[in-house]
Amino acid sequence: MKKIFIFLMILVTILLTGCGKDNSNDIFKDLTDKINKLDSYTLDGNLEVKNNNTNYTYKVTVDFMKKDKFKVSLTNTSNNHEQVILRNDDGVFVLTPSLNKSFKFQSDWPYNNSQIYLLGSIIDDLNNDKDLETLEEDGKYIYISKVNYPNNPDLVKQRVTVNSDLLIEKVEVLNADGEAEMIFTVNSTDYAPTFDESYFEVNSIINTNNNNNNQSTDNNTNKQEENNSSEENKNTNTEEETKQEEGTEQTATIEDIIYPLYLPTGTTLQDQEKVSKTDGERVILTFGGEKSFTLVEETVSIEDELTIIPTYGEPLQVNDTIGAVTDNSLNWISGNIEYYMVSDTMDSQELLEIASSINVESVSSLK
Repeated sequence: MKKIFIFLMILVTILLTGCGKDNSNDIFKDLTDKINKLDSYTLDGNLEVKNNNTNYTYKVTVDFMKKDKFKVSLTNTSNNHEQVILRNDDGVFVLTPSLNKSFKFQSDWPYNNSQIYLLGSIIDDLNNDKDLETLEEDGKYIYISKVNYPNNPDLVKQRVTVNSDLLIEKVEVLNADGEAEMIFTVNSTDYAPTFDESYFEVNSIINTNNNNNNQSTDNNTNKQEENNSSEENKNTNTEEETKQEEGTEQTATIEDIIYPLYLPTGTTLQDQEKVSKTDGERVILTFGGEKSFTLVEETVSIEDELTIIPTYGEPLQVNDTIGAVTDNSLNWISGNIEYYMVSDTMDSQELLEIASSINVESVSSLK
């Protein structure tokens, strides 16, 4: 009798352990099936990107519609600057609505590397890892897999948290030390949104943004006119000041040259030149040494009409913005300054390391 009781206890333990494992696997299978069958989805969340000692945070909205239509809106929470990564039948675009500009890429994005905020990419990485790790913590299901970020080999794994309702709650991209360098926290998920075809068009995005800005401007103007209706002279001065402010958007100056805080050993600043251009200024910094490169900084202007700029390379997160990367060059816009780096002696990973040290806090003279 005692032996039978012990046997039953062992059997129950095995069954319970097996059920737990199967439950985790079942959730993963159901999640994979659900996402692969989606005709559309919308995610709203927050993205935190850690870069050296600086953290960048974004409000993120992701929209997807079969086949191959993606719209990812990233709004920097520190300055409310919005960029949109768009894929439609015409190609891949990075839009900067505030500048009325769109950069068009000949790119396989988002299929050429891992994407922390796209469901298909997350699931593909999980399924492609034969050594996938599964955990269960506090009623949540954790899946850990390898990732593919060719321009940042420090990023090696993703940790995906899923609940029992088949909703991804958080995605963390980890370095080799297991530290999260990117964290995407999902606030809401819609597995069945409907979109008009024009929703994924460049003009629709730019026009929507401009209409919102115009409405905001009109509201502010109306308030100002109400407050100053009895002060005609003050109104005249205000109009003149407004015209001057509008002029500075088109013709700007570079008050401070921004230098990299990091340079490869033996690389030094050899020359710098500031020149005027039609609508602003340009600074050319030449760095010499075994790892030589050129850094160009120039003011950007707001276009009167939507301007689509053909761009070579791939869209990539560079500091606080989305830029373009090639094998030996980087290009990005931040704080109304456009940066361009090129080198005959360094690859994209080395250039990214230098670019990541460039920020507005590094205004100083190199000795």
